[in-house]
Amino acid sequence: MFHRPVSVRPRTAAVAVLGLLLALTAGTSSATPVAHPRPNPATSRTSVDPAPGRATALAGYAIRSTAEVTDSPAAVSSPGYSTAGWFPAGPRSTVLAALLAAGTYADPFYSTNQQKIPKADFTVPWWYRADFDVTDTASRTRLDFSGVISAADVYVNGKQVADKGAVTGAYTRHELDVSELVRAGTNTVAFRVQPNDPKKNLTMGWIDWLQPPPDENMGIVRDVLVRRGGPVALRDAHVVTALAVPSLSSADLTVKAEARNDSAAPVTARVRGTIGEISFAQDVTLAPHETKPVIFTPATHPQLRLAAPRVWWPAGMGAQPLYALDLTASVSSRTSDAAHETFGIRDVKAPLNAAGARQYAINGRPLLIKGGGWSPDAYLRWDRTYVEDRLRYALDLGLNTIRLEGHIEPDEFFDLTDRYGILTLPGWECCDKWEGQVNGDETGDPWTAADYPVAKASMAAEAARLRDHPSVISFLIGSDFAPDRTIEKTYVDALDAADWPTPVVAAASDNSAPISGSSGMRMTGPYDWVPPDYWYEKREGGATGFNSETSAGPDIPTLDTLRRMLSPAELATLWKSPSAKQYHRSPSATFATLKLYDDALTGRYGAPAGLDDYVRKAQLAQYENVRAQFEAYGRNAKDASKPATGVVYWMFNSGWTSLHWQLTDRYLDQGGAYFGAKKANEPLHIQYSYDNRAVTVVNSRPAAASGLTARVSLFTPEGIRKYDRTVTGVAVAGDGASTTALTVPAVSGLPATYLAKLVLTDGSGREVSRNVYWLSTRPDTLDYAHTDWFHTPTTSYADLRGLSAMPRTKVRATDVSTTAAGGTSTTTVTVRNTGSGSAPALLTDVHLVDRKGTPVLPVRWSDNQVTLWPGESATLTATYRTADLHGAAPRLRVSGWNVPTATVAGS
Repeated sequence: MFHRPVSVRPRTAAVAVLGLLLALTAGTSSATPVAHPRPNPATSRTSVDPAPGRATALAGYAIRSTAEVTDSPAAVSSPGYSTAGWFPAGPRSTVLAALLAAGTYADPFYSTNQQKIPKADFTVPWWYRADFDVTDTASRTRLDFSGVISAADVYVNGKQVADKGAVTGAYTRHELDVSELVRAGTNTVAFRVQPNDPKKNLTMGWIDWLQPPPDENMGIVRDVLVRRGGPVALRDAHVVTALAVPSLSSADLTVKAEARNDSAAPVTARVRGTIGEISFAQDVTLAPHETKPVIFTPATHPQLRLAAPRVWWPAGMGAQPLYALDLTASVSSRTSDAAHETFGIRDVKAPLNAAGARQYAINGRPLLIKGGGWSPDAYLRWDRTYVEDRLRYALDLGLNTIRLEGHIEPDEFFDLTDRYGILTLPGWECCDKWEGQVNGDETGDPWTAADYPVAKASMAAEAARLRDHPSVISFLIGSDFAPDRTIEKTYVDALDAADWPTPVVAAASDNSAPISGSSGMRMTGPYDWVPPDYWYEKREGGATGFNSETSAGPDIPTLDTLRRMLSPAELATLWKSPSAKQYHRSPSATFATLKLYDDALTGRYGAPAGLDDYVRKAQLAQYENVRAQFEAYGRNAKDASKPATGVVYWMFNSGWTSLHWQLTDRYLDQGGAYFGAKKANEPLHIQYSYDNRAVTVVNSRPAAASGLTARVSLFTPEGIRKYDRTVTGVAVAGDGASTTALTVPAVSGLPATYLAKLVLTDGSGREVSRNVYWLSTRPDTLDYAHTDWFHTPTTSYADLRGLSAMPRTKVRATDVSTTAAGGTSTTTVTVRNTGSGSAPALLTDVHLVDRKGTPVLPVRWSDNQVTLWPGESATLTATYRTADLHGAAPRLRVSGWNVPTATVAGS
């Protein structure tokens, strides 16, 4: 995200780093398998799987502030120490997350409750303490972990095994051999976790996305593994794939690992591997404490040259098959260690096109990146179900990519994106220590000699963790700024050593780095309100090249969500006071208020008459703006001159209850922004162009489409038709191609506000795409001469006030619900405009609610917020978890721009 004003970002020197423990190892998926015992917060005790080659995640911790613990570290880290009065914490938990789970503070997502949490509590270290049981000491025992924010001293059974100078940085990985300290029975590990300051530490910050938590995410946010093994350890297991492109007829697999002898005697280990039905093996002789690479290539093992490989594709382009690598190292016929990796076979290229923009191609087929910026939970709480729900929403919206600016999620996140076929663009974040030395004219915290090994270890650990995931298609080593040569070489060397398989991108902005060259991306915004026609200009943030983060800023959630997050007084301020600071927007002074957005809402739609009116106008505005953003990029993807190659909506979701940058809100409710994106990204789509009045058909499906019929009608808000034209024989190629069906001429007699109805049917007359626009004969006027980093001013607004005079109409809804195995239900809803006049029912929304009127969430609709003319109907399907109805039948809450809200009992 673009840097905020310098005056609010003081810098201080980073803490010294005395050295890194082993951090260049593979990701946690290298363990076979990782056991996750049930948490037992009362005892924070974990039973460790004794089998060599197994890894067990600590089930949880007892935590307490060092300000309240006077006992020595030796005492705290010894078995039998009493943790009475300590707080329980999960296996991945910040300090504040644990305190929230314990009910220490009121809901931080509501109102300004978070401001009441005392920051002073988090300015001292906190203890994280856990017991683990080992049945015997015949095998070696190692602690393997990353995700410590910001640093920690580590103790085992009363002895210090690492200090905060070595264990520092959120992404560095550490392996501590504690075999000499571990005993049969109960053992204790204790981390004295240091406070976090993302301006000083290479960790995680929140920039201007949300109000930062007062603990700044200090804690342990990834699994701490207890590994058991014999004399020879297997590390760094991975597969390098080379796919024949464009034929996809064969693939070469190279399997790599490191074998390490941890004993004082020479050994010969037998390393065996399997990939499905393929098997291979070799012996490796190791001197005491020696490490050697173990490599299997198609040249030495021809079975690793695959004919007709199962190729991994992004969703919508093909299937997502995955392969499994299993390795074991045996000494004297006894298993010493094991490793497991899941990988996919695919090819990623992203050269710069003639206009200098990065153009991604997967398996030889170019595609327009349509993405969203990802935010984890504000307190970094991992919830697999919640994450999976959001990823399903991304697919539902027609997005193919998620960008992670810092906050690189745990392994399970990328397992899910592999499975669902969602591409990912991970990278380092802006505006804090990660870019402290290279942020242009702005002041930053210069790196010290100690920061470089932390950065290299962070890059090495993430590269090893992510490289086998087919969904990962790049790593962005810079965000707002590209690294200088020294920092870049630190990153590139680590990536090369890890056999990083996909393009390395210098920055998310239009910058270059000496080794990786031009980013091919741009970060021109906007981040605040602009009108829909803005997106069609090939300038600033308009639809050309690869825009790594952009949107029209505020995304006001539904009224249901607003009432969950704001007090009555704050709700009144929301619609009455555009210049008021909004705590739930951003900590940035630039985005503190909603004035730009509210001025546009009033200028275009008329002043809000109340909270309900404000929210319904917001949903209408967000629908048209988000739709226009994605439609413009989709239309321009195949242009001969300066085509659009990628767009990342800023942002896909928010980590807390927010008023901006979200296609879906914290509670997974869906409003105008959501359904505007869903409409724009439907696979075969008819759309209107704000710049030239063209009616275009865009086809994101792989196959071409022909025999289509496009019909365009213009209406007054009262529903009186003023123009109608049908074009038959429309054909369009696949893979994102587009064709212009017709151009709407100037039509006399249109009022200042009018409606455009676009319908696309196939050869059998079946409707395949429907799109309705509210337009004005008076366009929005943009002042490009005064564009700044976050928006382009609008000097006059389109006149959409005529919508307020639309006659009220009625919509009738009926439904049928079915329940499937696995706890999923589907409700099929038919909505019909039963009004007696000619007015359409504009943006008719259906919400499934429970008996209390609370929305059933998450829910995936086939379509929603539809516009229907009298007599017209639409059939919508909603899929959701049956349990979310709490035993009741679903109810339907139907509303719309000119449709009275009514809730009816479902069937």
